[in-house]
Amino acid sequence: MPLFAVHYTYAEAAAAGRDEHRPEHRAWLSGLVDQGVVVTSGPYPDGSGALIIVRAEDADAVTKTLTQDPFAREGLIESVRFVEWQPVMGALVEPLP
Repeated sequence: MPLFAVHYTYAEAAAAGRDEHRPEHRAWLSGLVDQGVVVTSGPYPDGSGALIIVRAEDADAVTKTLTQDPFAREGLIESVRFVEWQPVMGALVEPLP
């Protein structure tokens, strides 16, 4: 199944809201990890945003998933960009059949 690299960009003005809703956001992500949808995720150390690696059938499925994020629901993400990503080396490379 394809992988997508999701890049969130955060505005400094929304930092307090993200702090408030972070437990719910992380619980949502944790549930997706348990389902095998999110492979890994984490914020950028400078606070400018986050990266989420998502396993999904297509871009529409990624969009549908991301709208359920508590950060998105609360308007705490300045912008979202995602692109299908194909790792060729390392732990995320799928073995050949």
